[in-house]
Amino acid sequence: MNPVFKWIGGAAAVVALALGGATLASGMLADTPNGDAAAGQPSPQFISEEVVQPIPDENAEASSEERGPADQAAPDTAAEAFVIKRILPIDGPIKYGEWHWDDEGIADGPVVMTVDLKARVISVFQGGYEVGAAAVLLGTDEHPTPLGTFPIRHKMRHNVSEKYNNAPMPYSMFLTADGVALHGSEVENGYASHGCVGMPDDFAAKIFAIAKKGDKVIITDGKTIGMGDSIL
Repeated sequence: MNPVFKWIGGAAAVVALALGGATLASGMLADTPNGDAAAGQPSPQFISEEVVQPIPDENAEASSEERGPADQAAPDTAAEAFVIKRILPIDGPIKYGEWHWDDEGIADGPVVMTVDLKARVISVFQGGYEVGAAAVLLGTDEHPTPLGTFPIRHKMRHNVSEKYNNAPMPYSMFLTADGVALHGSEVENGYASHGCVGMPDDFAAKIFAIAKKGDKVIITDGKTIGMGDSIL
């Protein structure tokens, strides 16, 4: 029988080990989503996955309105904007369906997101300040969520999966040419994606409102960073 692991830590994504509480990939889930069926744990179920939708040519040059603030900032300003200056003070593990958002008093700045596969958490940074964090659905071994740094290629507010029975995928932000995206979803224990990053709908709406084409999403597998480190 496979053991059931528990993630502990604090807030947001990737810093828990470094700071003992907060995180860029930290904090976790009380239960693993891929349970052992023999032990009575739910098997992964698939909901709202990759979409077969036309995606604009990634080589096409974006207009100044489409380019995000990170593209337009001066080099030294841009570098400073990606240094971690704040991590949300989240107590305890982030549970499935739970999300946090606090952008009060945060000035406009470049947006970058981190997703960690082990922590199963997404963190949203604006100008180096963590403004959001949530537990997410991820892919399985058969349909893995890809690792790497991905710019947002295309956004679609109202979207359904033509590939998976018209499953709803609101607030889609596409990362790859084959349809892997950040999108709204029901984030529940026992569910998984076909490679996408599923987030609670209301949280996805917050990201959709501030994220621009070209903003980066960094997907890691157990990486930790802390205050004063560069996200990129």
